[in-house]
Amino acid sequence: MLNRLDIAAARQGLRAGEFTAEALVGACLDRIEAVDPHHHAFLHHDRERSLERAREADSGWRSGEGDQRPLLGIPVALKDNLAVRDEPLTCGSRLLESFTSPYDGTAARRLREAGAVLLGRLNMDEFAMGSSTENSAFGPTANPWAIDRTPGGSSGGAAAAVVLDECLAALGSDTGGSIRQPAAFCGCVGLKPSYGRVSRSGLVAFASSLDQVGPLAGTVADAALMLQVVAGHDPMDSTSSPDPVPDFSALPDESLKGMRIGLPREYYIDGLDPEVGAAVEAAQATMKDLGAALVEVSLPHTEYATACYYLIATAEASANLARFDGIRYGRRAEGEDVHTLHARSRGEGFGPEVKRRILLGTYALSSGFHDAYYRRAQQVRTLICRDFARAFEQVDLLLTPTTPTPAFSLGEKIEDPLQMYLADIFTLSANLSGICAISLPCGFTRDPRLPIGMQLLGPLLGEPRLLQAAAAFERATDWGRQIPPPL
Repeated sequence: MLNRLDIAAARQGLRAGEFTAEALVGACLDRIEAVDPHHHAFLHHDRERSLERAREADSGWRSGEGDQRPLLGIPVALKDNLAVRDEPLTCGSRLLESFTSPYDGTAARRLREAGAVLLGRLNMDEFAMGSSTENSAFGPTANPWAIDRTPGGSSGGAAAAVVLDECLAALGSDTGGSIRQPAAFCGCVGLKPSYGRVSRSGLVAFASSLDQVGPLAGTVADAALMLQVVAGHDPMDSTSSPDPVPDFSALPDESLKGMRIGLPREYYIDGLDPEVGAAVEAAQATMKDLGAALVEVSLPHTEYATACYYLIATAEASANLARFDGIRYGRRAEGEDVHTLHARSRGEGFGPEVKRRILLGTYALSSGFHDAYYRRAQQVRTLICRDFARAFEQVDLLLTPTTPTPAFSLGEKIEDPLQMYLADIFTLSANLSGICAISLPCGFTRDPRLPIGMQLLGPLLGEPRLLQAAAAFERATDWGRQIPPPL
């Protein structure tokens, strides 16, 4: 089946003329129509427009553009908080239910320039606030391995679409684990680049100092290629890194001899699911067999990370979401005056979790509480950054579980925000510190059979070595080549 190919195999087939981009894109569209009514990974797709773009890609291959455009004819999809011209941009919210983006964000533009066929919009927790995709105003996405389980969030639709073979790769956003956690729950590769490595222009902001755009894919090589395409400085984003972009797709086929990998003791906790712990322990042994030296390290301020994150993230969300006022964007309710219009529009448009976080953030920023909460959280953030800096003086990378448990049942934690927030306990520190991190499959639970993910973390702008280690592990195992059971 063409839609099961990785990007390298698809490019090879397109170059050799074994099939057309139209056939490849058509296979993905057929797959969407067959399985998405059950899994709801997509919020929107346009078959005719996608096939038209595929035919344009076929013309490009015939005219010799294939070597200059690394994604020519490759079907990919984007989380519904990344702007794509003339496509819906709902952010999973009723507030933006009828909003269409008037422009391409930088990531979408770079994908188009590379020749990618953008299939459609992927489901997500509303405004990227959630860990299960249950906060989507348009209904949850179901896990590809078990329809009663969450795919994770907030990029749950992106992870599910990749694993269900509805697209060859996807772009999501990661504010506290929103790429890596669904990648772990669904059994694919999810990469959070260093802060500033990929432009945030065109990403609807949740928390501007934490948000990062990154790929979800079936293989490390595909994730590296996607990063290669979208990375690089962008004058439209003042926080984008001016550093040159390395060749991420050059993944050396060599041992990890001489590489030092740290095991932070604070991440191996009593509450870790036993099967997750056993799978990550086996992954450690594999890395050792590949030549890496395992070193215990400490990140002593980890215990404060969750509280720190949920003060900073909600404070920034409170400020960023103030623009959705019922006047400039999206839903507009009737009101006798501007204040009533504003309140009703936001009250009707935002869901419960978004309201909860806006209230938390507004409180943390309010007069009399700013220093006690927001300022102190920023001080703790500095300590967490220093912890990682010291750790990377001793080791090249860190290895941890991605999540404390496998995918939990839909509905299990939706009424318990604290338990839901703790699903990101191993991922959010990377966002606070701005470092790069990747999740990749490292095992399965027994009953039910659900994927388990391990996380590798690297220093700021340390993606080349991170990808090298991830690719070496992937070559040595077959966890990422498993296929979900049919419906």
